[in-house]
Amino acid sequence: MNQLNLNFEPIIEIKGDSIPERFKRFHAANRHVYDALVNLARQFRQRRGDSKIGIGMLYEVLRWNYYMTTESEDDYKLSNDFRACYARLIMSQEPDLKGIFQTKKSIADE
Repeated sequence: MNQLNLNFEPIIEIKGDSIPERFKRFHAANRHVYDALVNLARQFRQRRGDSKIGIGMLYEVLRWNYYMTTESEDDYKLSNDFRACYARLIMSQEPDLKGIFQTKKSIADE
């Protein structure tokens, strides 16, 4: 069984403002989260071809791995508010992952 190759840098939590505004700042401060989600999505695509996956599943994998491999008094926060934003950003920035996520209308579309 392959180990996930993920970067477990501390996550900087961003509060206040609208979800898209908070997401932009969170993404800028936590690029490793995007990279980890892309890595997981590519592993899924390699194994399952053109099947779709929910961003929530990948989010929970990250939460699990951060919890199991990080020793810190700080909480690692992955806000569910950013799931739709990440799904859309990944599909727009990574041509090989276009269409991988099932989406529905969201504030991230604005």
